[in-house]
Parts: sequence; C-alpha cells; structure tokens
Amino acid sequence: MSAHDQLLVVIDPVARRFDGESVRIAKDVLCAGADVKICLPDSPGEFARTLERRGPRRPVVVGDDRALLRAVSALHRARGLTGEALSVVPVGDGASVELARSLGVPTGAVAAARTVLDGAARELDLLVDDSDGVVLGAVRIPATVSRLATAGPTRLGPESGPGSVWDACRSLVRTLVRPAPLPLPPPRSGVGRLRVEADGVLLHDLDEPVEDVRVRAGDGAAEVIVHRSGGEDPVRALAEVVTVSGPDFRYRADARITGPVRKRTWTVRAGAWALTLPAR
Repeated sequence: MSAHDQLLVVIDPVARRFDGESVRIAKDVLCAGADVKICLPDSPGEFARTLERRGPRRPVVVGDDRALLRAVSALHRARGLTGEALSVVPVGDGASVELARSLGVPTGAVAAARTVLDGAARELDLLVDDSDGVVLGAVRIPATVSRLATAGPTRLGPESGPGSVWDACRSLVRTLVRPAPLPLPPPRSGVGRLRVEADGVLLHDLDEPVEDVRVRAGDGAAEVIVHRSGGEDPVRALAEVVTVSGPDFRYRADARITGPVRKRTWTVRAGAWALTLPAR
C-alpha cells in the first residue's frame, strides 16, 4: 500500500459531539478505501502534535472551519504545509463550514470522504500576517461580529491562550443546540479611520473614514478593496504585501475575530499549501 493510501484521520472533539453520525459515516467510507489511523485529540496541543508527528500518512481533518484553520496553523508553524495535501471532511452546521465550502470541499460526509480518497491536490495561496497567523479565505475590517465576540479577542493563533476557544466551543456543543448569534446594530457611516498600504503604495489615509477594507489572496496576489464612506467608488489594488494601521481595530479573518490591534501586515504566500478537492 502506498503512502498516498495511508491516512491519519484527526477528528475534532466538537465534531464528535455535534454530529456523531456524520463522523461515523466518514470513518466508515475512509476505512473502506485506505489504511486509516484514527486520532481523537482532546486539546489544541494534542491536536497540533498529532499532525506534526504524522509521518508518511496523509493528514485528514474531520471537523468545522475552526478545525481546518487550526490544522493549517499547526502545519504552518511546524513548516509542514509543503508535504502531502491536507484533506478535510466538514462536519458542522452551514455557517460553521462555509470556509470549507468556499474552497471547493463537498460538505456532505460521504462526498467529502470520497474526495479524500479519489480527489486531487490543488495548490492554494495563503495570507500570513506579521504575528505568523494564517488566513485561508479573506480578511474584513471592520467585522460585524456577534455580541459574544465583542467581549474580547477570539483569535486562533500562536498567541492565543491555551484551550480558550477550544473549551468555549466544547461548552457550546454540550447544549446540543447552536442558537443564531445576536448581531450588532448595522455599522454607521464612516466606522473607522484606517491607513491602507499595498506594496508600500498608499491607498487610503487616516484623514477620511472608511466603511470597510477587504483582503483576499488568489492567483499569487492579494486583492485589496477599500470601501470609502460617502458613497465614493471603492479603491482596488493587487499586492503581495498589505498593511493596515490606525486606531485600535478588530477584524474578521476567516472564522475568527481578532483584535484589537493598531497595525497588521499580511503577506501572500503563493501556492503555500495544498487541499484535496474533487478531481476535475
């Protein structure tokens, strides 16, 4: 049996509690088609160590977007993203697997597990910030967040407190109910004054407020869109390095709310990681 047929399946504890049936189905499909080693980590540290010590086995994460982000972050810090492609079987409600869906991963347990076995690796770009955090999808500043998220930083990165978000998620799924988040009031016009630079070129300065700033990596560059207040046309640019600074601000990076920070720089890493997607 080749190394490609040997899988390390890491099952997130939130997925086990939230939808044990989908987890069981995914395990059955994977075990029927490959040599599978199942791991059930109970902490973020164990989750990361399991991936780092996977040996020749292909890593497969069973869980929601936070589990996917946790896996990519751990492999990035261990310089393990350049090996085998990462695979994911999304398990969660619609909102909690939106990132995986946007990347092209099927969200049904059977289809996703079959993609792990029969799919193809596709290289994807990565945004890496100046604190070594990673972004797979997009950054939005300022973020419209739930009241829960406004209580403080909820970043899943190298500097986050051990187990804080993990334990919070576990407490939520124990209720077996995921209530809809309570939204903040709509942002008012001119919600912040930010300085935005793309490859050293000033796109927007602090003298005028902005509605929001969006950054997304793709095709080897970051697309930057600055929506200005007052109904003016947005400013757009492509860059390898994007820096945003100003008074304390929070931002949404994929499924995470981060901040407050006064300055953040994102750098595009073209083709930095690979994800197993349905074969074309």
